[in-house]
Amino acid sequence: MNRIVAPLFASLLLCAAAAPFALAQPTDALTDPSLKAPEVIAFIGLKPGSREADIVAGRFVRAESAAVGPKGKLYAVVPAEVLKAHPGADTPLKALAAAPGSNIEVLTPPINAMDLPKGLDAVFIRQNYHDLYDKFMGPADVPAFNKAVYAALKPGGVFVILDHAAAPGAPDNVTETLHRIDEARVKADMAKAGFKLDGESKVLANPADDHSKMVFNPAIRGKTDQFLLRFKKPR
Repeated sequence: MNRIVAPLFASLLLCAAAAPFALAQPTDALTDPSLKAPEVIAFIGLKPGSREADIVAGRFVRAESAAVGPKGKLYAVVPAEVLKAHPGADTPLKALAAAPGSNIEVLTPPINAMDLPKGLDAVFIRQNYHDLYDKFMGPADVPAFNKAVYAALKPGGVFVILDHAAAPGAPDNVTETLHRIDEARVKADMAKAGFKLDGESKVLANPADDHSKMVFNPAIRGKTDQFLLRFKKPR
């Protein structure tokens, strides 16, 4: 475990109960193999010295921090709208950021005024891209959000989206009713923003999921069919 984050794991677990959105469970990508952290980190392309922003940061923060190392930087972004709906969601992240030698910085901007640091190698959003279309997130100005991500990335940088798959051609309201999104819709959004599809992974796919259940349904929770897409900002 990376020396930057290891000493804080115990305190992270203690404050997790106060942050249901960010790290509501006592496990994260370093301790829960079902999250496929090595595969996801490799797909993003993180390496020592990378600069990354994790939007609606949560269970991958320690893994990302370890991957970019002491010379890298991780911006853990918790949008203001998330904090309004889930007070304290940034508490465990702030604990990590406060550690001596931490490479984590917590940002809490409004979703429509992200103002991310420029020159990033990667931006990652896990299971929350669909929320951009939901009422509690504004809803967000999705085209403006994607353009903000595009502007923050350096040429050749990547925007990686992991989310719960909806049925192909699912109606717009599926983001609110099932907390899923049609993969084709995400690809169309990225194309409009100027991104080029750079990679797809089935590491978190589940063919047994028929896409009809809400992701919090006990029958499918933690076992949803998820897509993992990587989009590149042209050089």
